[in-house]
Amino acid sequence: MQLTHKIALKPTEEQVVYFQKAAGTSRFVWNWALAKWKEEYAEGQKPNAMSLKKKFNAIKYQEFPWLKEMHRDSHAQPFAYLSKAWDRFFREIKENKKAHEPKFKKKNRSRDSFYVANDKFYLVEKSIRLPKIGFVRMTEDLRFEGKILGATVSRTADKWYVAIQVDVPDAQAKKKRIQHEITGVDFGIKAAVTLSTGESIASPRPLKSALRRLKIHGRSLSRKIEAAKKHDQSNKVQSNNQKKCVLKLSRLHAHISNLRADFTHKLSTRLCRENQTVVIEDLHVAGMLKNEKLSLALSDVGFGNIRRQLEYKALRYDTTLIVADKWYPSSKLCSRCHFKNDTLTLGERSWHCKNCLAFHDRDVNAAMNLKRLATETALPVASH
Repeated sequence: MQLTHKIALKPTEEQVVYFQKAAGTSRFVWNWALAKWKEEYAEGQKPNAMSLKKKFNAIKYQEFPWLKEMHRDSHAQPFAYLSKAWDRFFREIKENKKAHEPKFKKKNRSRDSFYVANDKFYLVEKSIRLPKIGFVRMTEDLRFEGKILGATVSRTADKWYVAIQVDVPDAQAKKKRIQHEITGVDFGIKAAVTLSTGESIASPRPLKSALRRLKIHGRSLSRKIEAAKKHDQSNKVQSNNQKKCVLKLSRLHAHISNLRADFTHKLSTRLCRENQTVVIEDLHVAGMLKNEKLSLALSDVGFGNIRRQLEYKALRYDTTLIVADKWYPSSKLCSRCHFKNDTLTLGERSWHCKNCLAFHDRDVNAAMNLKRLATETALPVASH
């Protein structure tokens, strides 16, 4: 299993300058390769990453002499990334999925990052030695033990990070004392998850709490851009005030993302460490997000990330993960007598069973029905 540990860096000013140049190099090579790929495809040829890479290597130092200052990984790996992007595009077309062609990357609009191969760096305590610039301080040690596959240095807001990919054995992590053999997990908005034990875990909802500040910073940036356009239509250089406003906005977005990631990681780790079997429902998140009234609240919880993390952490903690079919009526079934309440609407948060007169909280009842899926094979279950 491949795991990635993303660690914040503490680079010097000279190292930050190199990071920016390396990220710009990676972006430049991606754009060059994508342009050549489209040219060859338009001429009826069959382009591939290796042939483009050979052409680029033959001319790179003559036409782009500044590449000599950069380590080769920063201008070699984009070809592999482009090949994967096109493979994914054509695969999605064959599967009749919504496909998007690889796009050109623009400065300040795309993610700043560059790749470093596993034989080009090594770790010494809380430092990583990178080619060309030497040792860079890290904020923590590498968390995983295993074979290091590579690293990606990237920027979020004004901070730089290194994401180290490590190949670790399955079921390497140890469980805590198992509190429950089987736990059903119902996803919701009022509570992010409701367990079959009756416990409800609320999401911090970082986007909702920061929405007012996002609007303020967004309006401020918009006014500065409009004022610059009126002053000089040809001026494309950001003013210092614009740069400060962009930085504030990006820092706030990063803070929201970090809060959500912290919640989803802690929740998924707890579920896998404390239970032998976890049963969840197969939600069609993309379809749910089309509901304008619920889209903001749904995206603020991050159901897709919770499921994705449960899938790989279940392997790591040797936990059985069962995914119920999306059409399984977990909320409408009585968890006591299995009577189906077909008249239950989305707005009803509690209901009485007409058959056994039991009173049910909607979310707790759904979690208890999901728990039964681990023991009753007659019910529809999607294999994991």
